[in-house]
Amino acid sequence: MSENRVEVLTGAAVLAVAVGFFVWAGQGHGLSTGGGSYPLTASFRSVEGISLGTDVRMAGVKIGSVTDIALNTQTFFADTTFTVKDGVEIPEDSQILVASEGLLGGAFVEILPGGSLVNLGPGEEIIDTQGAVSTLGLLMKFAGGGSEGGE
Repeated sequence: MSENRVEVLTGAAVLAVAVGFFVWAGQGHGLSTGGGSYPLTASFRSVEGISLGTDVRMAGVKIGSVTDIALNTQTFFADTTFTVKDGVEIPEDSQILVASEGLLGGAFVEILPGGSLVNLGPGEEIIDTQGAVSTLGLLMKFAGGGSEGGE
C-alpha cells in the first residue's frame, strides 16, 4: 500500500512540474493572459527571419510580440500586426525595423521612438519602416565591391 502511495505522489510531482513548465513556456512566447496590450501595424519590404511570436523590443526591452504577418498583394509588402504592452506609449513619428541579434543571431522587431507629443492608438500604423537586410546579400556586395568603377 505504501508503495502505491509513493508512486502516486511521484506521478503528481512530475505532473506539477510539467504544468509549471508549460505555463512558464507560454509566458515566454506571449501566450500569457496576464497584463493588457494593444495592437499596432506596420508594412515592411522584407520580414526575413520574423515569424509569429517574434519579440518586439524598444531599447533592448521586450514590449510585445508579432501576432500576424500577411503579404499585401497590392503593394507586395509584408503587412504585420504586433502587440505592445499597455502603458508603453509609442510616438506617432517612431520608426520600426527588423533587426538582428548578431551575424548568426535571430531577428526581432525594434521600435525607435520619435519625438512627437502625439502617441499612436490601438490599431494605428507605424509608417516609417525598414525591412530585414539580407546578410548573404551584404556579403556578396562586399566580396564583389572592388569591381565597380572604371580603370
